[in-house]
Amino acid sequence: MALNCGIVGLPNVGKSTIFNALTKAGAQAANYPFCTIEPNTGVVEVPDERLNRLAEIYKPKRTVPTMIEFVDIAGLVKGASQGEGLGNQFLSHIREVDAICHVVRAFQDENITHVHGKVDPIEDITVINYELILADLDSLEKQQQRVSKTAKTGNKEAGEILSVMDQILEALKKGNRASTVELSEEELKIAKKFNLITIKPVLYVANILDSDVKSTENPLVKVITDFAKKEGAPVVVLCGRFEEEISGLEKEDQLAFLEEIGEKESGLSRMIRASYQLLGLLTFFTAGVEEVRAWTTKQGSTGPIAASVIHSDFEKGYIRAEVMRYEDLDRTGDATKVKDEGKLRVEGKEYIVQDGDVIYFRVNA
Repeated sequence: MALNCGIVGLPNVGKSTIFNALTKAGAQAANYPFCTIEPNTGVVEVPDERLNRLAEIYKPKRTVPTMIEFVDIAGLVKGASQGEGLGNQFLSHIREVDAICHVVRAFQDENITHVHGKVDPIEDITVINYELILADLDSLEKQQQRVSKTAKTGNKEAGEILSVMDQILEALKKGNRASTVELSEEELKIAKKFNLITIKPVLYVANILDSDVKSTENPLVKVITDFAKKEGAPVVVLCGRFEEEISGLEKEDQLAFLEEIGEKESGLSRMIRASYQLLGLLTFFTAGVEEVRAWTTKQGSTGPIAASVIHSDFEKGYIRAEVMRYEDLDRTGDATKVKDEGKLRVEGKEYIVQDGDVIYFRVNA
């Protein structure tokens, strides 16, 4: 599925360093604003130990993980919505992503310039949010002018669209994100067509120093966490420089390194999984001696929709799905034992796929 997360934040907060660690793509990272102009894009594996366990059970010829795309977007500054710092260009890049990873500086380091001359996470977050809100306000007011003309002719659909626009515009004018507006399911479908930045889900990434990795007492992180909690947004804490270092190690060396600092997994793994969940995605598996593979579909997908992820023709040709839960396979270590226990389910077209389902699709060729 072509879904992605845009990495945003002020200049010099560690966006490109984190992106480098994520993708090992070597995106330029330098200590001055606007180092990143064109957005760098990288596709990365979603870490999932279940895939490794299924590979142990089936011993396939190949194992294929599911993927997620990250886009490193240049640093925004105050006035970006008015074109400051090439802001309009950068804002257009943000509009194209499905979710936002907002990197916030949670460290003091006199060797790394802060664009505002001081480290204040709330001010940093507020500046970014304010510019995104202003950009949405400008965009939506222009859209409203066009829709208003149609609504005045008595067009029912235009009237419904205008009603949703008015609700969101009221919030934006008060300095609130579009996502704070309580909309019905139908209204939300309408709102998503406006292509607003502030309606996208947000993950906050608190970037700390490597010397703070073992610490649980970082006042700047607490400030970010408290702010995110009010928004109902998730937070991942990591050290970009540390993650970039260990991303170049072999997996065994990475695990040994993490064990030394009392961690079971890297901050990047947590960030990737959190981004994946932020997009409302789930993983299902197909498994056999030829291949064990993880697939991505949206939460709430039916069997036919999930099947179409494998091949577009599978949705129309869907007959049924033979489903085992990963937990049953993990416990027994054998698909035959799962079947003998009566845990293999046969599901029709109304079946809602669950995260971790191991599925064999029966389809008409």
